[in-house]
Amino acid sequence: MNEKNHLNNLMLLTIATLFMSTSGPLGKFIDMPTPVIIWWRCILSVIFLFAFCLYKGIDLKIANKKDRSTFFIAALFMGGHWIFYFYALKFSNVAIGMLSLFTFPVLIALLEPLFVKTKFDPMHLLLALMVLVGIYILAPEFNIESNQLKGLLFGLVSALCYAIRILMLKGHVTKYNSTMLMFYQVLILSIVLAPSLYFMGTASITTQYPYILMLALITTTLGHTMFVNSLKHFKASTASIIGSTQPVFGIIIAYFFLNEIPTIHTFIGGGLILATVVVESVRSKKV
Repeated sequence: MNEKNHLNNLMLLTIATLFMSTSGPLGKFIDMPTPVIIWWRCILSVIFLFAFCLYKGIDLKIANKKDRSTFFIAALFMGGHWIFYFYALKFSNVAIGMLSLFTFPVLIALLEPLFVKTKFDPMHLLLALMVLVGIYILAPEFNIESNQLKGLLFGLVSALCYAIRILMLKGHVTKYNSTMLMFYQVLILSIVLAPSLYFMGTASITTQYPYILMLALITTTLGHTMFVNSLKHFKASTASIIGSTQPVFGIIIAYFFLNEIPTIHTFIGGGLILATVVVESVRSKKV
């Protein structure tokens, strides 16, 4: 019975990873201005997550003013992460956008001593060097006019925003339910990004709404909730290793649905970046 439960949990974690990996192909495919896509993603996720919190009886109370400030700033970093990530996908392709984002575990490892009282680990410098080599191989040409390079740089900025957001939440608000955290972040972003509807327009939602719905429900609400829930059954390191297959799933989906064929540089550079994620995940068994 235990073996069966383990296989079921493993399957659910893999499905969660697959759901989250749809962010790349959907972000590339949806034909709307990026801030407008993110606004729709947020406002629909607010509805889905609020309904889920009510259904599960999750407490939505924020304890104090300091935590409210942390929520707000972390939400802005999450918004930066999503916006830069989607620009990375638009400029380059799903492979480069997703692989450049997956430098974030190494960025977290490098930045962590600045946020919490942990000693700097020299091994993280070696991992960062491996990531840099991976990025160098991934970049087709170091020409600032190149859309591929712009996509790579946007992906790296997105990874930095994501790493800071994770470290902020980890350091200050560990006492809250993760779904409740996500609810407040998408709520804040839907308010902050609302002016983009006026300046950029949202008329094209009439043709794009099925894909926006998928992004909000499958990628954001289901993917996130299922992945967080998997941490009850697996070590964070195990979940991180399985989670690091997101770019692989994303590249496969993009191949079949967007006809994007990765280059040999993508395979080698991406393989090096994902190898560092696996190494760091295996080393961080502090759960």
